Amino acid sequence: MDIKITPTPLKGSVIVPPSKSVAHRMIIAAALADGNSEISNLSPSVDIKATIGCMKALGANIEYNGKTAVIEGIKKVPEKAVLDCCESGSTLRFLIPVAAALGVNAEFNGKGKLPERPITPFVNEFPKHNVAFEFMGENNLPCKISGKLSGGSFSIDGGISSQFITGLLLALPLLSENSEIVLTSPLQSKPYVDITTGVLRDFGCEISETKTGYSVKSMGKFKPFSGAVEGDYSQAAFFYTANALGSSIEIKGLNERSLQGDKAIVDICKNNTAFEIDCSDIPDLVPIMSVLACFCKGTSRITNAARLRIKECDRLAAMEECLNKIGGKVRSTADSLEIEGVGTLKGGEVSCFNDHRIAMSMAVAATRCENPLVIRGAECVAKSFPNFFDIYKELGGNIQEI
Repeated sequence: MDIKITPTPLKGSVIVPPSKSVAHRMIIAAALADGNSEISNLSPSVDIKATIGCMKALGANIEYNGKTAVIEGIKKVPEKAVLDCCESGSTLRFLIPVAAALGVNAEFNGKGKLPERPITPFVNEFPKHNVAFEFMGENNLPCKISGKLSGGSFSIDGGISSQFITGLLLALPLLSENSEIVLTSPLQSKPYVDITTGVLRDFGCEISETKTGYSVKSMGKFKPFSGAVEGDYSQAAFFYTANALGSSIEIKGLNERSLQGDKAIVDICKNNTAFEIDCSDIPDLVPIMSVLACFCKGTSRITNAARLRIKECDRLAAMEECLNKIGGKVRSTADSLEIEGVGTLKGGEVSCFNDHRIAMSMAVAATRCENPLVIRGAECVAKSFPNFFDIYKELGGNIQEI
């Protein structure tokens, strides 16, 4: 879907969609629980559907209507399963350890850039714990795992992605012995792990943070838990930034006490001067922060962003290209972006590189362009926020499908 946005400020109110990060974790934990759970306030995004499909393949009974999932925990573990993770890095990295802990001989598939995204920490560590990997092509996917994960001590690089830590935290309580995670490098995106430990405590797990990582108590099955997924600060960031650029949107549905690291966007948007931000804990905010920086006085810098080169696309290169094509002054390095404030953008035409966050960020940029902005491939927002452009229109956005 290609769209043309004619610049205009947005106005109205929006209920922020549920947190995809929280939803993944709650669905998986409920499927591993001994009994029934009900998870409400879900979004029918492609990533969440992928996780639900994979948990069904692992034996959970899930009734999902697009908003609520009634989940009966796994009663009988299958010997084999094929898990289609679509383009969801969370689904893949969370469920490799879970399938291994259940003892399932699982085949993992994916598409887009997912087969190229690393799973190295598991490949290096799991053979020491009775799990073997078989790769069926040139990339990480398709791959198969076999064997039942044994507990003990897991040494994991914390610098690649916090998703590896979350995957282990979801899996280790299922084992027959206590385990520990020893981080061999500083943990990136720690707020995401804090979300994980918070969800797991709701499901009865006992996890302690240690000087070197995490200690996990064996419990076999999780306890059932029912609750609603809180609003997503990652998605709210688009509306907060639109407000900073001159829109007037009332933003509803957020938990002010949330553990989400992306809550930082609230403070980032409070002033119009250049900023320097270490994005280690908030990588998902980088595309929309890049748009904001174009309208700040001075030169902004977003650092420690190397991991964004292996997301759904190379987000550093994508934002550099998109913003420069429409009048921005952006320069990328191996692990950073430098953005000179220009005060306005010209408009024109950009690709969103099949990346949902690029598409939504450029839609926000369009509200302050001098001329219309064409966004190619805008349907990719379905990955996390399927009705983003419907809401954009409801807020007065002038969108024409071309």
